[in-house]
Amino acid sequence: MKYLLLMVMATVIVCGGCGDDDDDDFDGGTDTDTDTDTDPVECNMGEYSDHFEINTQSYIQWLAGYTSISGILTIKCPSCTDLSELICLASTGWDLRIQENDALTNLDGLSGLTSVGEALEIEFNPSLTNLNGLSALNSVGGYLRICGNLALTNLDGLSAVTSVEDLHILSNPSLTNLDGLSAVTSVGGDLGISGNDTLTNVDGLSNLTSVGWELAISYNDALTNVDGLSSLTSVGGNLLIGTGPGGGNDVLTNVDGLSNLTSVGEALAIDNNDALTNLDGLSALTLVGGDLSISGNDALPDCEVCDLLDQLATTPTSINVHDNLSDTCTPVPANCP
Repeated sequence: MKYLLLMVMATVIVCGGCGDDDDDDFDGGTDTDTDTDTDPVECNMGEYSDHFEINTQSYIQWLAGYTSISGILTIKCPSCTDLSELICLASTGWDLRIQENDALTNLDGLSGLTSVGEALEIEFNPSLTNLNGLSALNSVGGYLRICGNLALTNLDGLSAVTSVEDLHILSNPSLTNLDGLSAVTSVGGDLGISGNDTLTNVDGLSNLTSVGWELAISYNDALTNVDGLSSLTSVGGNLLIGTGPGGGNDVLTNVDGLSNLTSVGEALAIDNNDALTNLDGLSALTLVGGDLSISGNDALPDCEVCDLLDQLATTPTSINVHDNLSDTCTPVPANCP
């Protein structure tokens, strides 16, 4: 069944979406020397033509003075505390992967970086509190994934990024807002916001107008509204708000922020959001191109779904409505499943 597949996929986004894909990485070495050069860095080395992995503090010196790297730059260094010798770096040809740096609290040494050719991954850095060192970054050619950073409180350093292919903000338990994404106007593929325990709103996405494929918002225990999505007019694929049992947004009371959304190209699923009371925010929606599932929302009367079905121009491929609040509407709309 299509919808069961969607639920499984959304669960994987939270539990397995943060991954270390290092098949293409070249290891910079295992040098344990921790001495650093305190001389000023001269930006006269040009491009480093290969992939490079930093796994000790001393290996940062090897890239000092380079303004670009043609391949993948991986910073995976549990003992590293200072990236300042990367101050000259302006671009990477492929990915920038910042992963599993236990002691790193900031990215200030990357303040000269303006573009990442492919993916930007910032994952599993338990001491990282902010991304302010990326404030000059204005171009990410592939996807942007920020995942499993326990101390990260904001994304303000990404305020110059305007578009990405995919955007995943997953399992950052201290993240309270997405304000650093205020310049993003489009996501070409998937947008996933899941498992961020203290995220209360998505106001930082107020300029987002379109999502090319899937928009998934789930497992955000403190999220009270989606008002920040007020500029969104279309989702090319699936719109998932909550998923299977335990996957909902527990304190989300409404979807008023979706008031300008007119079309969902594939499935619409709004499931297991315990505090959701109405669907008034979907008043402009006229097209659901695939399946529709609205279930397990304990405070949502089924007749709210009937009103939604009445306004759609075409009937969804399948309709799954159950385990919501018993109807309290009078009269009950005619188009009830």
